Amino acid sequence: MSNEKLTVAIGSQLAVILKTEREKRDLSLKALAAKSGISRQTISYVEQEVQSPSLDTLLRITLAMEVDLAKIIARAHKRALKAATLVKVESKK
Repeated sequence: MSNEKLTVAIGSQLAVILKTEREKRDLSLKALAAKSGISRQTISYVEQEVQSPSLDTLLRITLAMEVDLAKIIARAHKRALKAATLVKVESKK
């Protein structure tokens, strides 16, 4: 997998994980926006992969949810690599 494709895959997984973590905490977009100082629209765009978040945005969101950004990125990276491996196996069949 090329670096560009891996970067996109990690970003996609990151969006899914952030939304899942928000929902686990029963936080609405509005509540997370208030806690993080990031607009509801921006958080929604990040979760829907419409917008790539800056490091500042990621930090503010994860701090507001009390999750470790490094662990979230590591999970996203692992999932992206796993998905790429599954695609390779499927394409060889």
